[in-house]
Amino acid sequence: MDEKAPMTMKDIAKEFGISVATVSRALKDSPRISEERRKAIQQYAREHNFYPNFIGAALRHNRVMPSRMIGVIVPEFTHYYFSSILTGIEEAAAARGFNIMVALSGEKYEREVSICENFHRYKVCGVIVSQAKDTKNYDHYQRLLDAGIPLVFYDRICTGVNASRVVVDDYMGAYNAVSHLIETGCKHIAFYGSPMQLEISKNRFNGYKDALLKHGLAVDESIIRVCDNRADAEVLTPDILAMENRPDGFFAVNDDTAIGILYTVKHAGFSVPDDISICGFTNGQRAVACDPMLTTVEQRGHRVGEEAAQILMDKVEGLIPLEKVEKRIVRTRLVIRGTSK
Repeated sequence: MDEKAPMTMKDIAKEFGISVATVSRALKDSPRISEERRKAIQQYAREHNFYPNFIGAALRHNRVMPSRMIGVIVPEFTHYYFSSILTGIEEAAAARGFNIMVALSGEKYEREVSICENFHRYKVCGVIVSQAKDTKNYDHYQRLLDAGIPLVFYDRICTGVNASRVVVDDYMGAYNAVSHLIETGCKHIAFYGSPMQLEISKNRFNGYKDALLKHGLAVDESIIRVCDNRADAEVLTPDILAMENRPDGFFAVNDDTAIGILYTVKHAGFSVPDDISICGFTNGQRAVACDPMLTTVEQRGHRVGEEAAQILMDKVEGLIPLEKVEKRIVRTRLVIRGTSK
């Protein structure tokens, strides 16, 4: 076989001394082929970067022109922010004749790797992704780029891969929010954030820290927590409220966490915002469904999704060179409501 030519099922069949039909069945995980033989063929295909285009074959048999399909990986659907990003991607894609194939990583690295392999196998024209919280190895992303598949990160970017990305200005969003809390009387502000291997966590923490320092306040490690969901916030907050020098303000990495803090603070008998002020980060629907309504940083997820989709489609259509790394920032806005003075 020509080393420069892409591998085919016929090449694999020749290597194993079997028919092309047997190779096809093995790659489809058919029980008609023994498990040992299936695994050997699948392993050989992976090692040689071969992924059969089952979708394309099905479309050809049905005499339908293959559509332009974008793969989208979402960490979770529970957050309003991710659903708004997905809406932005879908609307932008539809306007230019593209379709999207959405997969949920569930915040799991292994699932993320499997999704990338499937997207490659199904010959998507590009991938838009926000990485899972526990992803620390990025080889699966690099394999997509090496195969000439455009890749665009949104929200949670991967610094280990030189790929295009769309993010919000996390640092300034946090800086402005914490500055607002300080300027309205808070002097001891707790921080609840995501794991620090995520760039958004680092940027929001740095914004929080710099706002404190700029206003002459110390950073108190005893009121900094890794906490990015409501359930954990309701577990952790009572102990912080019981401190002798309890916080008079909380800044949370997202609205769900902030609402968990709000519920716990009120349940403990404190008045919001008279005793304690709270600020979140998202400005989703839940921010106006709580009492009092939540002061928060608006992320403009729909715009993030639109920008990510436009970059990807421009790369697919040759308007942006594949090798060019696009870095775009969507500005945030502080929305002041009832949980701050």
